[in-house]
Amino acid sequence: MFLLSRLVAALLLILPLMAGGGGEPLPVPDVEMRLQRVSEHVYYVQGAPGAATANQGFVSNAGVVLTGEGVVLIDSLGTPALGRLLLARIRELTDQPIRAVLLTHYHADHIYGLQVFEALGAEIMAPLGAEIYLRSEQAARRLEERRISLFPWVDDDTRLVEPDRYLARPETLRLGEVTLRLSPVGGAHSDADMTVYVEPGRVLFSGDIIFEGRVPFVGDANSAHWLKVLDGMRTTGLAALIPGHGPAAAQPDQAVQLTYDYLGYLRQAMGRAVEDFIPFDEAYAATDWSRFASLPAFVEANRRNAYQIYLSLEAESLGQ
Repeated sequence: MFLLSRLVAALLLILPLMAGGGGEPLPVPDVEMRLQRVSEHVYYVQGAPGAATANQGFVSNAGVVLTGEGVVLIDSLGTPALGRLLLARIRELTDQPIRAVLLTHYHADHIYGLQVFEALGAEIMAPLGAEIYLRSEQAARRLEERRISLFPWVDDDTRLVEPDRYLARPETLRLGEVTLRLSPVGGAHSDADMTVYVEPGRVLFSGDIIFEGRVPFVGDANSAHWLKVLDGMRTTGLAALIPGHGPAAAQPDQAVQLTYDYLGYLRQAMGRAVEDFIPFDEAYAATDWSRFASLPAFVEANRRNAYQIYLSLEAESLGQ
C-alpha cells in the first residue's frame, strides 16, 4: 500500500492532470516543497519569504498532522496547484485519507488550495469571523488580481471555498493518536484568527499571528488586539511553534517577542506622528528602522505596514 501511495504521488507530479472538462493539463509548480518533520506526528512545508506573488505563490506555510486515522492539515497554501503539490508530498508519507483542514485565518495565501482538499471530502473548519473576508469585495478583488498576477497557478477555475464549520469558541479534536486544540482568538492579523495546538509533541501552529524571522504583513489588521493576543500567548513548555510564514521556532518566546516588538514599534512611531499631526511621508522618513531593516520582506512590507498603522491610529484618535 505504501509503494502504491508513492506511485500515486509520482503520478500527481509527472502526468498531465486534466482540468475539469477543459481538456488542458493542469500546471505543476516548479518550486521546492518538502515536508519537514517537527515531531512524531507533525510536519510542515515552508514557503519562501517575499511578496505573496513571488515563488509561484508559495510564500506561506502549511501543517500536516498524521494521526493514525487520517491526515489533518493546517492551512492549504496559496494556489490550487500548490495544494495538489502538497497532496503529492503527503502521499509520499501516507495513504491515510485527508480528514480535515483547519484554517488559521482566511487570507489568499493560505486558502486558495482548499478546493483540492474539499474535493477529497475533508471537513474544513475556520474561526467565526472569517465569513467577513469571504463575503467582502476585498476577497473578490484579490481573487481577480491573483488570476492575473499568479496565472496560470490561479485561474478562472480557482474559487473561494467556505468552511463547513465556523468555530466561535475553543474546541478539541481527537483523532487516532493525536489531540488538536483549536483556539479562535478573534480579529488580530485578520478578521478572525485561530491557533492550533497539537498533542503529543507540544507543537503550536500560530498562523499569521506570528511571523518568524521576517517582517509581518499587517494589512488592515487590528494591531491593538493583535498585541493583546501576543501578550497573552502561553508558549512556556512548547517544543516548537510553527508560524504562518518562516521556519519553525525552536524558541517560541523569541518568535513571539519579535512580532510583538515590531508591531509595538510601528504603533509607537506612527502614534507620535499622528499626535503631532506630522504627515505620513515625513514621519516615515524620520523613523529609525534599522532594528528591522535587515529582516526578510522588510522592503516589500514595511512602508505599507507603517501606512496602514498610521491610518488606523488616525481613526482611533477620532474615535472611529
